Amino acid sequence: MEFFQEPELWVAIGLIVLVAALIRAKVPGLALKALDARAIKIQAELDEAMRAQIKVQRAESEQLAAEMLANAEEETKRIAADAQVKLEEQIKRRHLMAERKIANAEAQAAADVKAAAADLAAQIAEQALAARLTGLTSDPLIDRAVGQLGDKLQ
Repeated sequence: MEFFQEPELWVAIGLIVLVAALIRAKVPGLALKALDARAIKIQAELDEAMRAQIKVQRAESEQLAAEMLANAEEETKRIAADAQVKLEEQIKRRHLMAERKIANAEAQAAADVKAAAADLAAQIAEQALAARLTGLTSDPLIDRAVGQLGDKLQ
C-alpha cells in the first residue's frame, strides 16, 4: 500500500490517463491537421513572396533590357553618323585626288602636244631649209652676211 501513496505513481497514472484521453479525443490528429494547415499557409506565403520577388526581378530585368536597347540604338546612330562623316571625307579625298590626276594628265597632254608641235616645227623648218639650200649653190643669207662683213671691215 505504500506503493499507492507515492506521489510519483499518481503523477504517472494521471499522465497516462491524460494522454489516453487526448488520444481518445483525437487531439494528435487535430494537432497534425493544424500543423499541416499552418505548413500549407506558410508555403502559400512563401510562394506569394517568391512570385512578388520574381515580379520585381522581372521588372528590373525588363527595365535593364530597355536601357540596354536604348543604349544600343544610340550607339548604332553614333556609329552610323561617324561612318557617314568618314565616307564623306573619303569621297572628298578621292574627288580631290581624281581632280589632281586629271589636272596632271591635262598638263602632261599639253606638254606632250607642245613637244610634238615643237618637234614637228623643227622638222618642217629643217625640211624647208634643206629644200631651199638644195636648189641654191650658195645661201643668200650667208652671201648677204659675208657682204655686210666686208663693208664693216673697211
